Amino acid sequence: MPISNQIEDRNTLTEQHTLKPRQAVLDMAPYHPPTGGRRNKLRLDFNENTVGAPPHVIDFIKRYLTAADLSIYPEYEHALEELAIHFGVAADELTLANGTDEAIQLLINTFVDDGQEVVVLRPAYAMYRFYAQLAGAVVREIDYRERTLAFPVEEMLERITASTRAVLIGNPNNPTGTGTTANVIERILAKAENAAVLVDEAYYEFSGVTVLPLLSQYPNLFVSRTFSKIYGMAAMRCGCLMSQAANVAHLRKAQSPYSVNMLAAMAARIAIQDQRFVEDYALEVLAAREHLYVGLEKLNISYIPSQANFVLFEAGDRAIAIRDELRNRGVLVRDRSYELPGCVRVTVGTRDQIQRFLNELEQIW
Repeated sequence: MPISNQIEDRNTLTEQHTLKPRQAVLDMAPYHPPTGGRRNKLRLDFNENTVGAPPHVIDFIKRYLTAADLSIYPEYEHALEELAIHFGVAADELTLANGTDEAIQLLINTFVDDGQEVVVLRPAYAMYRFYAQLAGAVVREIDYRERTLAFPVEEMLERITASTRAVLIGNPNNPTGTGTTANVIERILAKAENAAVLVDEAYYEFSGVTVLPLLSQYPNLFVSRTFSKIYGMAAMRCGCLMSQAANVAHLRKAQSPYSVNMLAAMAARIAIQDQRFVEDYALEVLAAREHLYVGLEKLNISYIPSQANFVLFEAGDRAIAIRDELRNRGVLVRDRSYELPGCVRVTVGTRDQIQRFLNELEQIW
């Protein structure tokens, strides 16, 4: 039999015997982040630290990583103790996670059954909806306010019911850059007393707003932090999920025992030892953000004031063309027009990096 016929028969047989996944998977839209070909370009598209990981983290890993270390399954005891002290919680109120993504999935897997209701905002970090859908939950979306993209407080309070099992909030929110106050979060916690309320504080260092001090008061509060943004360790995939001890015991029970690799846990321990790196970078980003506002205003470009290390601006029907032309010039930004028509998101790095972005944008605007 010719090879072409064999291949055709094999393909036909494969199609006939393809396993059908769960309905929740069939109903989901695939998520394809545009992460290819980013090296050697100005990366203003994924809200990462644009100057790299802390040098003291790299030095430590180079000096102390051995073949023996790599042959041993990870141990988290010291990391949990030191990170708990850093965040001001008890060691049994924190679990490590493989980035915020796993923290979201872990919360959903632990507290939400198939068919139960999860409330999320729109637009927001795609993984909130992704993991809720994957679990077979019913996703209720609430839109940010038109034009200002302000937090829809009253709309959310109205939507939350006794049937709501989880509420997922980014504060500040990605991609809008807008945030809310601890007082508003408290109102949500009070209304959603039957639900796990996750406050994702991935961009906390740029906003200064946190609800971590409220953990002891609200048994339904969960707070996540990440080392992927200001700490410049996105490749490590390390984050933390914090709540009251009883909740964390359930989370750990539902969690893979070695989901965070040893290098990531080690790097997180070392990263928190030098807060000067974090403070200096945050100050530079805040200065660069103001510089960006001035530059956009000079070009008569509308934008949404941000509490994070990124800014959403309006490019109209040229949003995708602007993104592509900037990429050709070595500057990466993120098109968000598929959920916010005409909008492009730019990560705020250093003032020099933002000036380069503005120079290139001016040439094509």
